[in-house]
Amino acid sequence: MSDIKSIWTKNIDFPKRKTLESDIITDALVIGGGLCGVLTARFLSDCGIRTVLLEANTIASGQSSGTTAKITAQHGPIYHKLIKYFGKKKALLYAEANRLAIEEYRKIIRNNNIECDFTDAPAYLYSTREGEELRLEFTAAKALGFDASITRETELPFDVRDALCFNGQAMFHPLKFISAVTDGLEIYENSMVLKVEKGIAKTERGSVKAKNIVFCSHYPFINFPGFFFLKMHQERSYVLMLEKVQEMRGMYLGIDGAKLSFRSYGQAMLLGGGGHRTGENPEGRKYSKLRKYAGMYFPQGKEAGYWSAQDCMTPDGIPYIGRFSKGMYVATGFNKWGMTSSMVSAMLIKDLVTKGESKYEGVYSPGRFDLAASAKEMSVHIAKTVKGLGKRIIPSESDSAASLLPGQAKIMEYNGRKMGIYKDENGKIYKVPARCPHLGCQLEWNADEKSWDCPCHGSRFDYRGALIDGPAQKSCCQKR
Repeated sequence: MSDIKSIWTKNIDFPKRKTLESDIITDALVIGGGLCGVLTARFLSDCGIRTVLLEANTIASGQSSGTTAKITAQHGPIYHKLIKYFGKKKALLYAEANRLAIEEYRKIIRNNNIECDFTDAPAYLYSTREGEELRLEFTAAKALGFDASITRETELPFDVRDALCFNGQAMFHPLKFISAVTDGLEIYENSMVLKVEKGIAKTERGSVKAKNIVFCSHYPFINFPGFFFLKMHQERSYVLMLEKVQEMRGMYLGIDGAKLSFRSYGQAMLLGGGGHRTGENPEGRKYSKLRKYAGMYFPQGKEAGYWSAQDCMTPDGIPYIGRFSKGMYVATGFNKWGMTSSMVSAMLIKDLVTKGESKYEGVYSPGRFDLAASAKEMSVHIAKTVKGLGKRIIPSESDSAASLLPGQAKIMEYNGRKMGIYKDENGKIYKVPARCPHLGCQLEWNADEKSWDCPCHGSRFDYRGALIDGPAQKSCCQKR
């Protein structure tokens, strides 16, 4: 029987941490208890800096539990683009930082005897149509010092035009790793930060005053300074877990066609794909398409689970990591490569806090803007945002909720207001305001996950209106 819990959440329990119910003064505050936040808190604490970590829900309950957990410096066909737009020096620093991140995982796991199923594995990008982009990427990878090769021999259940292999990569169980790394950290769960002003982060029941505040909350919830709402969008992707499938030694990602991802975990195969901009899945069927590919390529396989994930995407493909205001740091925009990017974030921010500088800060600077590298993606993002904002003032459908079929949802007029109306399989009606509480974009229905999603910045709400993902900080039913 399939379910929507990822494989990482099964058979692992984190100790419950208390909620912040007082005012604290500390050296550093980390906001967000996913892999990035935990690593950053660990590194700062290990330097003798008193660090408090605040998590809105529970540790590793967000995007860290939905990853396919590939620890790789192969971030899609990125390196030839980095050389083209930023030059070889910056491209080399990006490559070096991510190679160092992989080695840091190895060191931490080895030195602390962490049992997290860490496995060395080659990573492959594959193409089923043409090989020019992979050839360009191969040339760039070799120039940047990667142990890379081009091949047509893979473990995939179909022929490829070309595959680019990076040796020396790895994969693991992310929640087992996080569980070990959190040991001894000062963590408060169910402590959502509502605002940050003058070095003080305020929650519902307490506050934390800190010299250094690090936002590791996936998508930063503050709009100024930083302006991340202008510089990022979010995307969703989907995973099926299949049993009774022959194990693959390597990790695979397609760059054309269906762009499917493959990664084994023991006797399970994680088949990923169906990516789309958050707020653009009204008809659903992403899981059904993955099931079609599963039946085609693994007819003997048995579905044992399915889940989804959300990723922040930057216009130039490089995360925003570093200082963005006095005493405030950020780590976001990981572009679906959260494992290595989380480690890079922790290393870079530790150096900024302890030394005042990092050799990698120029590459990842949150304040950067390169028109040549970002113009196309920025124009698309701005157009989508304008469209989402404009929809809220366009009259909506005047159909009644009674016209909906079970399982359907629409934006409709209700008592003079635009509302998201959903009818469940039993005919019960659920109504939520159609306006995202973050910056006011009109929400759109995600039929696969029965959620109302914001196409502008990626906030998500369940069909009752409860907040699932930020940057919004409240449900769409709460009053401002």
